Amino acid sequence: MKNVTSNKTALALVALVLLLLVGLPLAVWLDLRSLADTDLRRQASDINSIITGVRNYYATNVVDRILTAPPGTVTQVVHNYEDIPGATPLPATLSLELGKVVSEDQHNITYRFVSDHPFANRAPHALDAFEVDALRRLRENSNQTISSSENSPFIDRVRWVAPVIMSQACVTCHNTHPESPKRDWKVGDVRGLQEVTISQPIIGNVFAFNYLLAYFALVAVVGFTFIALQQRQAATIRSINAELETANEFLASLSMKISRYLSPQIYKSIFSGQKDVTIHTERKKLTIFFSDIQDFTATTERLQPEQITLLLNEYFTEMSKIALNYGGTIDKFVGDAMLIFFGDPETKGDAEDAKACLLMAIEMQDRIAGLNAKWRGAGIEHPIGVRMGINTGYCNVGNFGSNDRMDYTIIGAEANLAARLQSIAAPGHIVVSYETHALVRDIVVAQALSPITMKGISREVIPYTINGILGEAGRPIQVFSEHQTGLDFYLNANMIDLHSVAHIRQMLNDALTALDKRATTGTQAGQSSARRD
Repeated sequence: MKNVTSNKTALALVALVLLLLVGLPLAVWLDLRSLADTDLRRQASDINSIITGVRNYYATNVVDRILTAPPGTVTQVVHNYEDIPGATPLPATLSLELGKVVSEDQHNITYRFVSDHPFANRAPHALDAFEVDALRRLRENSNQTISSSENSPFIDRVRWVAPVIMSQACVTCHNTHPESPKRDWKVGDVRGLQEVTISQPIIGNVFAFNYLLAYFALVAVVGFTFIALQQRQAATIRSINAELETANEFLASLSMKISRYLSPQIYKSIFSGQKDVTIHTERKKLTIFFSDIQDFTATTERLQPEQITLLLNEYFTEMSKIALNYGGTIDKFVGDAMLIFFGDPETKGDAEDAKACLLMAIEMQDRIAGLNAKWRGAGIEHPIGVRMGINTGYCNVGNFGSNDRMDYTIIGAEANLAARLQSIAAPGHIVVSYETHALVRDIVVAQALSPITMKGISREVIPYTINGILGEAGRPIQVFSEHQTGLDFYLNANMIDLHSVAHIRQMLNDALTALDKRATTGTQAGQSSARRD
């Protein structure tokens, strides 16, 4: 349901973005059309107002004065026309008074007629720097157009000037008029300038873009909505990530704990998806290892439970490390016994699996000798002796059990045979079946034992006890192992450093001397006892 809602939201956002992309040029076009229409209406209104003002001024100050003048009045064109019946204003006077009319009717338009040579009876015209400069430039070249723009945050202003050029009639009037300050005018001279100033508030132009403003407002709403949705989604994702991180940490911790109950190969194959957790078995040729501590029950009777726990856990830990180093799959611990097999879920071939299993067993016996020495130093008087049996044959391997509880293990007579071979081995020794011996005979020195029979196996089984391994030159390397009260002996000459040979030989000689003394003392004690009797 959440996925459907998310998909609909995503489609709606895509559609909205496409609509906004299409809406931008449409909004600009609509605003340009509206702005052009508004500008044309403003220009038409301004022109109409100017023409109306000029018409009214002309009707009142020219036509009406001529029509209402007394009969026989001669019409004069003078600057003080208001004082003379039937007189009309001069062009300059007309321009000055039209500026007042236009400015009164149009608040955004100003018209000025200015000159630096006003008649004597007129007030001097106040010219700013722009007008002075424009007048100078126009007198240098009257054909140019001069304008100026002023911009501010709230209003724009444009000033446009044009020259007032003296015509023949103007020259004749000004050069002969008694109030004219200059009487050497020539046709084409620039007497002054007329200036039109138009102001436009910025706010008016801004609000002229109605559609564009509406578009931006819509974009802003969509943008803020999108940001809010993104923040909400980001918060949701952060929450989900936090939950996933917590779940991952929990699952990692849980899987680490579960891995302690499974062999690493089985754990890896399950969590990598190579094997399904279903009841399923396969028939494979495996090399099976079985070990057991001799008289472990008697050992437990001599030790406290805490000591037994520490001893057994250290023993299994060390043996497990060796098994994993050689690629063995640890099936289970049964009391003080261990079941390990080679060939599943990973195999290097029958011969290599068998050799790895045998070399593992030899290294285990070597490590047990070291543990015995350590435990004796910790106060455990009697060492442990471990019997080991190895067999190679076909077994059923896989998940056995129910849908609710299953175990990855092996079943078959060949597995039982490995346990039987272990039972006939001497403590500290390894016994293998003929099938295993055939696969490892190129690296070991072995001695055949008496054949045995076993329930479930129709053939006669010939066991072999491993006496040593072959060195690089093919020479036998004997392994001596003996563990009993007062003796904890293990010797693998192939593993001894050459620099330690002399020291070990001396130690063995000292041990033989001590045994000879013990034998002599025992003989003498026996003879004394016989004489007393």
